[in-house]
Order: sequence, then structure tokens, then C-alpha cells
Amino acid sequence: MDFMTILSNILGELFAPTTAAYALAAIGLNIHFGMSGLMNMGQAGFMLLGAYGFAITQMNGCDLFTSVLTALVLAAIYGILLGIPTLKLGPDYLAMVTLAAAEIIRIVGRSTSLTWLTGGSAGREGAALQMGGSIGWNVGKLLHLSDYVRRTATISGMAAFFSALFGTPLTAALFAMMVEDVGLTFTSAFMPAFTSALIAYGVSLFFGIAPTNFVLNSIPHLTLETALQTALLGIACAAVTRLFCWTLHTLEHGIPKRIPNPWLRAFAGGAAVVAFSYLFGVGRYNGAGMAVIADAVEQGVALPWDFLCKIFLTALTLAVGFKGGEVVPSFFIGATFGCVAGPLLGLPAGFAGAIGLVCVFCGATNALIPSILLGFELFGGQGLELIALGCGVCYMLSGHYGLYSSQTFVTNKLRPEYASHKWR
Repeated sequence: MDFMTILSNILGELFAPTTAAYALAAIGLNIHFGMSGLMNMGQAGFMLLGAYGFAITQMNGCDLFTSVLTALVLAAIYGILLGIPTLKLGPDYLAMVTLAAAEIIRIVGRSTSLTWLTGGSAGREGAALQMGGSIGWNVGKLLHLSDYVRRTATISGMAAFFSALFGTPLTAALFAMMVEDVGLTFTSAFMPAFTSALIAYGVSLFFGIAPTNFVLNSIPHLTLETALQTALLGIACAAVTRLFCWTLHTLEHGIPKRIPNPWLRAFAGGAAVVAFSYLFGVGRYNGAGMAVIADAVEQGVALPWDFLCKIFLTALTLAVGFKGGEVVPSFFIGATFGCVAGPLLGLPAGFAGAIGLVCVFCGATNALIPSILLGFELFGGQGLELIALGCGVCYMLSGHYGLYSSQTFVTNKLRPEYASHKWR
């Protein structure tokens, strides 16, 4: 028996990060149970938020002090949100609530916020919009605000998270105001939403998160010919949008019927995602795919089947139980399709990729004005007239479909009439 190897392994585990994490957890439990007598069963939730807050800020290039501060702030916010409603609970009920809260944090961390980091094809904004909206609504409820003011707070929360993610405060404010009811703008919420979006944008810059923007290398002049080419590309993007939404909703309803057990469905879906990734290229269609989007828009480079692969993998990821957003995948789908289809119509590949990105986002979210503003903020206003034209054509022809099942159409997208119904 090699005692030196055994000793080396023991010493390695003694000073390993995992050992330190368990030691810190034990100290925390000793304080809660032994010294204060609190039956807190949610220790893991605090550790998860602190660990991920530290790791993500380090991955984004922040210094050690900022990362530690982020971890402490996240844990403190979680403690306040959990502590306020549980102040008067007895030990047994406190144990149940904290255990449930830690489980919620674990589920959100593993299946929603981190889908885009761990291989699934989904965006980040889905969980962000939900978190922002729910925080705004609950803050309004805590302050006993009226329903209309709470709606403004919900819109402001959504705008803040969208702005922090993409670095597009104006788009974020208008998107949060207009996405729920197509054709209706809750204009009184503009200043609160825009203010919260600007503050969130400033906070994201403070933590070193760069805004999303692209540089267009070849921009055609606005002529009758380029307008016609852009309109044709908008028509094609409308067809792609319909395919994207149809695939999402077909798999979303079809796979749970065929595989009712959620655990088996998640396992089978995960295996399918891994197999698909190895078959078509590991990493290219996983996660958000921002590198592929940048190549399509800035370099004019994309594979002809990129948008089809992204449509299928996104729909599969979300249908089997993993969570995430559909906005960033719509960027990917539109950019790669436009990059491939644009040159066939006579448009530069990169510029056509930019038009496709905004058009598919517009058709999928049914948010026309925010989409045009997105084109302004992402591309610095370059070629905005043609981008707006493509958005308008795609918006009209993409039908009453969309990414959000709760979205209501107050006006018809093609005809000047009211149409109070949800998407089909």
C-alpha cells in the first residue's frame, strides 16, 4: 500500500474548495441551530446564491472585492425577502418555509437561470422578465399600492431586468409596456419603466457587464431596389417566425403527452440534446449562441442550416422541462437566416443578418416599436430605415402567433380593426 499517495490524497481533500464549503456550511448551521435556536433548513439557498454570484462575476472579469460583495448582497437580499414574511412563524413552520424556499432556489438555479450556461438552447431573458415582473408586483403589494400602480411596478421590474441583460434601456421600457397587449400601450408607465431601465443599465455597467451591440460593416443606401429587397426578406422572416412559433408550441404540447413522467422526460430530453449537439457540433447551437450571432451580423458568416437547428434545439430544450428565454434564440434564428437569405436577394450578408435578427424578434414577440428601437440600440442607428421596413413587413405577415401564450391582441396586425383575442 502506497502510504504517501494516501497521505497526499488526504491532504488534498483537507485543503480542497469542497471541504471549505462544507466547513462554512457547518459553521452557518451551528450559528442558526446551536447559538440562535432557529430552525433554518434553507442554508443551501444562501450558499447557492453566494456561490453563483461570486462565480458569475468572476467569469465576467470583476475583481475579487466586487465578487465577494455581490455574493454578500445576493445572500442579504434573499435573507430579507425570506425573513419579512416569516418573522412570526414558530420553529416547525419556519423549518418548512425555509426548506421550501431553498428548494425553489435550487430548482430555479438548475432548470431556469442556468439552462443557457449548461448546454440547453435557450436565452436568459425568460427568467429575468419573470423575476423582474414578480419583484415589481410584490413590492407594490407590500406597499399596498392600487392594481394600476402595481402594474406599473411590474412593467418597471421587467424593463430593469431586460435592460440589465442586453444594455438597451429604451427598448426594454417600450417592450415591457407593449408586450402584454398587442396594439395597446400603457403610456403612463413610460417614465417609471425608463427610469428603472436606466438605473439597471448603470448597475450592469458598474459590474462590468458590457451592453450588447454589433458593428455593421456594409450598409446599403436606401433606394427603391434595397427597399424591395428588404421587404422580400421581411416576408421570408415572417415565414421563419411562424415556423419557430409553431415548432415551439407543437413540441411543448406533444412531448408531455408522449412522455408524461417529468423526470423521464427531462432525462430523455437531455440525452437528445447531447446527441444532437455531438451530431451537429458541440457548442454551436447550445446556450445563447451570441458568438454565432456576432459572426452572422459582423462577418456575414453562417451555415445554411443554422436557423433550422436552432429552432429545433430550442423547442426541444423548452418542451422537455428545461427553462429559459426565447428572445436570444430568436436573435440567433433571425441573424443566421438573414445572413444566408440576404445575399440571394442582393443584400449584404451581415446587414441582412441584422435585419433578420430584428425581424424575427419582432414577429415572435409581436412588439413592432420596441423592435425598431432594438435595431437602433444594437446597431447604432445604421440602416434604421431598412430595418424598420423589414420589421413592419414581418410584423404584418407573421400572423397572430407568438412566444407568449398570455399575450392578447387588442388590434388586428394586418387590418385596422380591434380584435380582442389571444394568439392561436
